[in-house]
Amino acid sequence: MNTKKKLNVRSLLRDNNVTILFIVLCIGAYFASGTTLNFLLPELFTRIGRNTFMVLSLLIPVVAGLGLNFGIVIGAASAQIAIFLVLLMGVKGLPGLLLCVVICTPLAIFFGYLIGRLFNSMKGTEMIGGLVAGYFSDGLYQLLFLFVLGGIIPIANKTLMISTGVGVKNTMKLGDKAGLKYALDNIPMINILDVLFWGGLVASALILLYRLLKKQPLGIGRILKFFVPVAAVYALSFIPVVGRFLGTNRLLLLNAIELGALVAVIVSVIKIIKMKAIDKKAGLPKKEIMGIVIAALAYGATYIPPLFSAFSVVKLPVMTYVCIAGLVIFTSWFLNTKLGQEMRTVGQNRAVANSAGINVDRVRIIAMIMSTVLASYGQLISLQNIGTVATYGSHQQVGLYAIAALLVGGASVQQANAKQAVLGVVLFHTLFILSPVAGKQLLGNAMIGEYFRVFVAYGVIALSLAMHAWSKLMKGKEAAAKAEAAEAKS
Repeated sequence: MNTKKKLNVRSLLRDNNVTILFIVLCIGAYFASGTTLNFLLPELFTRIGRNTFMVLSLLIPVVAGLGLNFGIVIGAASAQIAIFLVLLMGVKGLPGLLLCVVICTPLAIFFGYLIGRLFNSMKGTEMIGGLVAGYFSDGLYQLLFLFVLGGIIPIANKTLMISTGVGVKNTMKLGDKAGLKYALDNIPMINILDVLFWGGLVASALILLYRLLKKQPLGIGRILKFFVPVAAVYALSFIPVVGRFLGTNRLLLLNAIELGALVAVIVSVIKIIKMKAIDKKAGLPKKEIMGIVIAALAYGATYIPPLFSAFSVVKLPVMTYVCIAGLVIFTSWFLNTKLGQEMRTVGQNRAVANSAGINVDRVRIIAMIMSTVLASYGQLISLQNIGTVATYGSHQQVGLYAIAALLVGGASVQQANAKQAVLGVVLFHTLFILSPVAGKQLLGNAMIGEYFRVFVAYGVIALSLAMHAWSKLMKGKEAAAKAEAAEAKS
């Protein structure tokens, strides 16, 4: 029994060594910096909203066995091309952002297809291929923005072009006259609810009509399970107090925790009641009870004065976080579809997938297209929050930082999930925020902290890959030792 516990602890430490290291570094940097939560949390949640979508775009290629997709740089470049065209056309606000999506989607699909074809011709070295493809695409991107635009294709817009008329300015502003800054962040909660209600109503009607025409079971219970809660909240929005609350585009972190705790408790209680109705003799389900306890602890934490103060100053852009949550839900759903299961099979063993009749090359190309498209959306979300585009630099470090964040969360070249992505973003950006301040406090020079976080970005990738190789080696040795022990017993 003791041996088993030792092995479990050893495996836990080995499988999460990078994450544990970063937790220790973050705690140390927090105390060394002398900052408060009021300083840390607003900046951290801004970065979470700005970067998480991009990190989540890496999950599907990892599941499909393509490793860490350094090629998302190409998706980010697609988004920046779309932004330039929209600024040139002068479309502002949310319509401008939606037009960016319309333009960058086919570009990202095309580039993702090319990357997928490239990766299929160099199986086993996809990460190197993605890195080189990123540099190659950056060269073409620079050529387009420095020479083609204005040099070959005449551009008369002086606000976007260099004074000579050839080449785009170093910075494209999305605020003020451009009207794209906070185009997503500023969408009020009531508008999100309207879309969910009317979209859900139309979708439900179409599903029922389709099933009637096909003479399939209607499945009204499943439809109502989704639609009734949305309809209930929509009805509550007509109450003046609730309507005023939902009319804002930012949600205090304090209110988010309170609402989250309330919803978690209600959902857990409903599940317990259903279980009891099915089997009255059954004991209380541990999972649901644990959910209620965690919700209660989260709510109780809001009464701690330092936490209450920090939670009261953090304002979350609701639509941005809805997009992140939507991508998490979509990824989870997609990986359970037939195509998603095929991606899992291809990722685990290409030979087995091929013998099962799966078109391995096609599945890998689809995975790359999806990742590139999602990365382009992630770049749009990030840039509309920042408010400016560094024309020749905003896309360059996207792959590096996103992959580093994913690895910090405990992911590997062969396995990654949404929890690891979110945890990685939190830890990576916590250290990014605190390291310059800690460097200034400890050594009197903030630049040391800046150098340290650049080192962290590169170092964590090298460290994680080395740890991953070491973990595989240790697991192999353990398996060999078990096999030898089994042979000795027989």
